[in-house]
Amino acid sequence: MPKELPKVYDPREVEDRIYDMWMKSGGFRGVIDPERKPFTIVIPPPNVTGQLHLGHAFDETLQDILIRTKRMQGYAALWIPGTDHAGIATQIKVEEMLRKEGITRYDLGREAFLQRVWAWKEQYGNRIIEQLKKLGSSCDWDRLRFTMDEGCSRAVREVFVTLYQKGLIYKGSRIINWCPHCTTALSDAEVEYKEKPSHLWHLRYPVKDSEEYVVVATTRPETMLGDTAVAVHPEDPRYQHLVGKTVILPLVNREIPVVADEYVDMSFGTGCVKITPSHDPNDFEIGLRHNLESVLVLDDNAKINENGGKYQGMDRYEARRAIVSDLEALGLVHKIEDHVHNVGTCYRCGTDVEPIVSAQWFVKMQPLAEEAIRVVQDGEIRFVPDRFSKIYINWMENVHDWCISRQLWWGHRIPAFYCENCGHITVSREDPDRCEVCGGPVHQDEDVLDTWFSSALWPFSTLGWPDKTPELSYFYPTDVLVTGYDIIFFWVARMIFSGMEHMKQIPFHTVFIHGLVRDEKGRKMSKSLGNGIDPIEMIETYGADALRFNIVTGNSPGNDIRFYVERCEAMRNFANKIWNASRFLMMNLTIDSCRLPECLELEDRWILSRLNGLIAEVSENIEKFELGIAAGKIYDFIWDTYCDWYIELCKPRLSYERTTEEKERAQQVLCYVLTELLKLLHPFMPFITEEIWQALPHEGDMLMTSRWPQFREDLRFPEEEQKMELIMDAIRAVRARRAEMGVPPSRKARLILVTGQAETFGQGKDFIRKLAFASDLDITDQAPEDLKGLISAMTHETRIFIPLAELVDIEKELERIEKERRKTEQEISRLEAKLNNPGFTAKAPEAVVAAERDKFDKLRSLLEKLDESARQMRQ
Repeated sequence: MPKELPKVYDPREVEDRIYDMWMKSGGFRGVIDPERKPFTIVIPPPNVTGQLHLGHAFDETLQDILIRTKRMQGYAALWIPGTDHAGIATQIKVEEMLRKEGITRYDLGREAFLQRVWAWKEQYGNRIIEQLKKLGSSCDWDRLRFTMDEGCSRAVREVFVTLYQKGLIYKGSRIINWCPHCTTALSDAEVEYKEKPSHLWHLRYPVKDSEEYVVVATTRPETMLGDTAVAVHPEDPRYQHLVGKTVILPLVNREIPVVADEYVDMSFGTGCVKITPSHDPNDFEIGLRHNLESVLVLDDNAKINENGGKYQGMDRYEARRAIVSDLEALGLVHKIEDHVHNVGTCYRCGTDVEPIVSAQWFVKMQPLAEEAIRVVQDGEIRFVPDRFSKIYINWMENVHDWCISRQLWWGHRIPAFYCENCGHITVSREDPDRCEVCGGPVHQDEDVLDTWFSSALWPFSTLGWPDKTPELSYFYPTDVLVTGYDIIFFWVARMIFSGMEHMKQIPFHTVFIHGLVRDEKGRKMSKSLGNGIDPIEMIETYGADALRFNIVTGNSPGNDIRFYVERCEAMRNFANKIWNASRFLMMNLTIDSCRLPECLELEDRWILSRLNGLIAEVSENIEKFELGIAAGKIYDFIWDTYCDWYIELCKPRLSYERTTEEKERAQQVLCYVLTELLKLLHPFMPFITEEIWQALPHEGDMLMTSRWPQFREDLRFPEEEQKMELIMDAIRAVRARRAEMGVPPSRKARLILVTGQAETFGQGKDFIRKLAFASDLDITDQAPEDLKGLISAMTHETRIFIPLAELVDIEKELERIEKERRKTEQEISRLEAKLNNPGFTAKAPEAVVAAERDKFDKLRSLLEKLDESARQMRQ
């Protein structure tokens, strides 16, 4: 027999208990089973510095929906969890902690500092994992990975050595993005561009031994200290006479050549370009072509270095002001224009990034990009939605070499060892104790690898690679990657080319892209705006199910969503609706199984056929990653079709007046439909569905591992669906008409139903009587001859007449209508005068005027309805 549910659903009491049951059952484990097809997802590893935010909650909810569905569909489902070491963020966090102690990492030394970081990670690094469990994430926690655990570290070293030996990793001096705050190099993908107001300075450079000068334009005057040439187009007639000559670099008084290069755009500005090879990527290439000197003028903190003369030690922006002032004093500022331009900023801290020349480690991207582009173009990997594949391909076709070295201590240290005698670089899988060429002593490179280098290997390093493990053979390639569009270049692209290079297989067949979670005004959530929402607070207040259903309902792939706290309350109400419906059923249950009876009533066939269609549609929606649409359909069916209609239709069959057989048939269908609905809803709202399912008659241990509902041909009843819809339309029409007139349900009235479908409506006679609040019901094919005193409601197949006197006190209703009519006329007159006043219509904002006109039209419509109601009553 089913157990009784408490009167009130309390998610705080239920959720931890249910999750503990799931954990103890082992139901989350992904087990190799040759008899079943695998389905694998790897979690985008959150930073160990992080705590759950709404973006995480959204991303993990979508993955959990997919993995729970596939688990119920019989797949060997594996969801691999893990965290990322987050090189820059974690090091900054620990250094901040050290500053409070009055020390720096240099006071501790590298080894002692790393011990402190590991200790911090052990204490705080798994906080987000516990929060993911609160959300209901059904990961295989026995397989929890970390990008710096022993297995991942071995994979990282194997990849670095392999790519180095193939000539795909090299060390060289190139222009890189440098963050002066984080004091490390950044890859192109780690730079965010923001439009900022500034100026364009036009500066005069005197031509040596001449009264002539050239004018160059720059947005960064401070870099002129590192200029080593001025470039003009070789075909520009204005400057051909200057090519090969030199100009005097102002303030520095260094002679620099005038070179001809086709890179220069003759039509832009003056046609003269200052060349600073150490501080601009295009200038760097020109410098290589013309064998120009490269002069670095900024240090790691973006202060002027020893090459900057009297400006040494100044911050870059302080130096900018001083340089412009000195140039103005010398009469060398031609003009200054206001200028808005894109400034590269660090994705981590927001500091303006400096392009500087630096000796760094790089991955050659062009050879790796070819296969990564092909597998998307050929459809081996598809993006959902497809528009992101074009963005991906465009980026990959224009990708630059990837700067992978970072000037940090926390991370995978680069396995390159420098000979102190001959300078040879040894790159090997094991740490060497001497130079492989001369036998001299060696020291390891101080830098570590970009965090994304290790996470690029995530789909296969988490399954045991480089070892050929059974898990790797069975679960790779993974199936779906779920991620936001903001890290397509950071992570998705790198996983694809890494999978093709090292596994010779795609890492996943589908990239399911979702948008960002924004606040109710459409703004990105941030600390500066103070509009962030803690999902743990939402869970504690409304329950994890309400938060999950709020996030997913209405979502469409690739599009941002707005988060409304009030919708969490609405979804909690939905949870309560399911709970109360389940309690009603259980209070009436006398059966111990939910098998369908052989004899089905009209309403049974209708609900089963509708459920059958829902199962097919929801299954297809999930397969197409239309999770928001699927959630909406389940919501509507449970609330409207099952609770508000079918339960009400069945209530008379559960009464004491019916036979035991009649009551049990109703119970069986009610129980069967509810059980199937709980299965469909489970991936979206796992806690409440599991709790209710455990209380219902059921087979098996858990809803989580029960069988996903199947479409059944024998439960298709299209004719019964059509009949019930006709009956329900009639009931709706009567209810709507009564609601217009403010008639309470307790006041019953006789109905005359005129239709050509008498047989159908005859089958629904009891339903109409009960749900349309009828004292009596006549079904006929002829309308009454005398319509006086009757009001009507209409559907496509019927017209329903109701004696007005049985619904309302006509005299009182006429008084009410007249009172409302006078009030409406007064408001119409006021608005009419306002809208005829040119002073208002000409001066008020267009939206305000439009709103007043709309209000006027609605009041006119209301007046017509009031007149029509009064006319009908006087008939």
